[in-house]
Amino acid sequence: MTHSLNGCRSLRTTILAATLSACAALAHAHGDVTPQAVDTSALKQIGGDWLEQNPYRKHPDAIRIGDSAYNQNCARCHGLGGVSGGIAPDLRMLPLGDEGDEYFIQRIRNGVTRNGAVYMPPFEGTLTQEAMWAIRAWLETVHEE
Repeated sequence: MTHSLNGCRSLRTTILAATLSACAALAHAHGDVTPQAVDTSALKQIGGDWLEQNPYRKHPDAIRIGDSAYNQNCARCHGLGGVSGGIAPDLRMLPLGDEGDEYFIQRIRNGVTRNGAVYMPPFEGTLTQEAMWAIRAWLETVHEE
């Protein structure tokens, strides 16, 4: 009987170790994802000066583009539909309008670093201003209090 219990414990330990190894591999792969380009040719181009307010608010094409851009570039950390899985803030809670625009654009452009640790990389130079504002336009459609 003791031999049988030791065999079960050994099997459980092996399964647990394999599960933890798989999770660690997934966590490591999570950070190695390359940002995806976003086609914003259907939108009015903004130009070089960074805006403080979203020029695409409630714009149907921007919302469609932002939905796709979010899923390709943001969902891996912020969750599908903006619903955080605990890795990063739940973006459905961003304030609507100009107040949320300022917070959003500063963080997506410059990223977030605390005590030398990068919590979110900067996307300026990777995503265009048009792509960033399109994502913001979509985020307002999934807003929750």
